[in-house]
Amino acid sequence: MKTIDELLADGVSGKRVFVRADLNVPLADGTITDDGRIRAVLPTVKALADAGAKVVVASHLGRPKGAPDPAFSLLPAAERLGELLGAPVAFAQDTVGPAAHAAVDGLEPGQVAVIENLRFNPGETSKDDAERAEFADQLAALADVYVGDGFGAVHRKHASVYDLPARLPHYAGYLIAREVGVLKKLTDDVKRPYVVVLGGAKVSDKLAVIDQLLGKADRLLIGGGMAYTFLKAQGHEVGISLLQEDQIPVVKEYMERAEKNGVELVLPVDVLVSPDFPDLKTKAPSQYTVVDADKIPADQEGLDIGPKTRELYASKLADAETVFWNGPMGVFEHPDYAEGTKAVAQALVDSDGFTVVGGGDSAAAVRTLGFDENAFGHISTGGGASLEYLEGKTLPGLAALED
Repeated sequence: MKTIDELLADGVSGKRVFVRADLNVPLADGTITDDGRIRAVLPTVKALADAGAKVVVASHLGRPKGAPDPAFSLLPAAERLGELLGAPVAFAQDTVGPAAHAAVDGLEPGQVAVIENLRFNPGETSKDDAERAEFADQLAALADVYVGDGFGAVHRKHASVYDLPARLPHYAGYLIAREVGVLKKLTDDVKRPYVVVLGGAKVSDKLAVIDQLLGKADRLLIGGGMAYTFLKAQGHEVGISLLQEDQIPVVKEYMERAEKNGVELVLPVDVLVSPDFPDLKTKAPSQYTVVDADKIPADQEGLDIGPKTRELYASKLADAETVFWNGPMGVFEHPDYAEGTKAVAQALVDSDGFTVVGGGDSAAAVRTLGFDENAFGHISTGGGASLEYLEGKTLPGLAALED
């Protein structure tokens, strides 16, 4: 795929450059709580603006139902982008209507505009090819060139991600180029030992990537809510912990394959349990106990890995040359259950290997828990996209950028 450096070398002064970014930031009462994705696209936007392009930034935010919804407006993201650029950013209150055209027509070389949430138009996410194509045609009228830099959306066959690049000269932005380069290090000529840490709530979300990793990774460390399906598959009581009973047969088969393939599959040896899920709004102190992973009381819920498991996982990461981590080890949003996730993050910081934090809740945890982002080899902006790439899937947004 062609990169933005090639576009800049050809010259963009005065050209309208459509940048498909990922500004899908978390909001609380209209306030951005983590601007990581905005900062991630900043190098691309700034480089284009500095080169005299008229930059049109577009993104989705949340899951509006194909119609305008003030709760999902991109206005806060546009304002934050302007703050980070140190320059005014125009904002259009529609996607392809009069406001969008007025905002783009009003741009001078070097200026930036953000159009409203793409998902306010049903054509963006439509499964009907003709409806997506019509919306892509309307978006194409706003630009002369397309730059794809919304890595968090490249696994979606959406109009602005998949259909629009076919209508304009297209290039990969700095973020996508970096993300793909990192993922290739996890799939091609991997430095070993290669250790993968998987957490999060549902084991079903990770089955496909586990299937692939059983032939590639040297160790798999399992935590979070998904660990309890593994523990149940071993015949242990898991109380009222998160459990996907329908996935137990698959998990058993994967454990057998791991042993057969010589992949070390490591599960928690102790956990923090409580009879009540913690209050994440007030973060009031929670009553919990530490028990062995095979002794979870029937009326208790596992909410984090225990101190022995933290030490065990740190030791399994100590000699790693390559680490990929996706998914927290517990309910990290509450301070009583953040230590497991914190221990894994610290182990990556302490590692001399190449460490990748696979987006989503893992990236949010790193920032929430106060770690220096520069202490990791790479923090991805797309958890779902990263996992699907590692699963070996063709990602529509990357395929669309290929020549």
